[in-house]
Amino acid sequence: MDTTTHRYAPPRAEVKDIPDFSDTVAVPRLWNPGAAAGWSLLFTPVFGAALHMRNWKVMGEPAKARASFVWMVASLAAMVLVGLGSVLLPDSRELDRVTNLVGTALVAAWYFASGQAQQKAVKERYGTGYMRKGWGKPLGVAVLACIAYLLAVFVVAFVIGYFEA
Repeated sequence: MDTTTHRYAPPRAEVKDIPDFSDTVAVPRLWNPGAAAGWSLLFTPVFGAALHMRNWKVMGEPAKARASFVWMVASLAAMVLVGLGSVLLPDSRELDRVTNLVGTALVAAWYFASGQAQQKAVKERYGTGYMRKGWGKPLGVAVLACIAYLLAVFVVAFVIGYFEA
């Protein structure tokens, strides 16, 4: 009876047996750009532009990420102006129409100038095979931001009303 142990050594792989992964593309985790655009109808283009900015960074497109940042800041500035206008200007139907028009125009301008491009880019590069990021955190932040915005408008209105009385 042979009591020696034998080690198994697999045959050496030849170079031709090793798969070539040089032409593969890393698939990033992204927020669905179409869903981000849809949520922008409720949470303004600030929301969609912020998520698209993060997506562009992950996709290796810093110039497009900067463009999304500009849309985010411009949308935020428009929200501040509309908020101040609603507090400082006399209440009227014309003001309501203007603020509704500004909001609708801003969403449409962002979507057709920027948002739609990311949807096309993601579809062309990854199809539906990319890993999707979850919505809990961004939607939670968006809800908190909306509450903070409404609270800020209320405080400004209260302070202005206090000093006018």
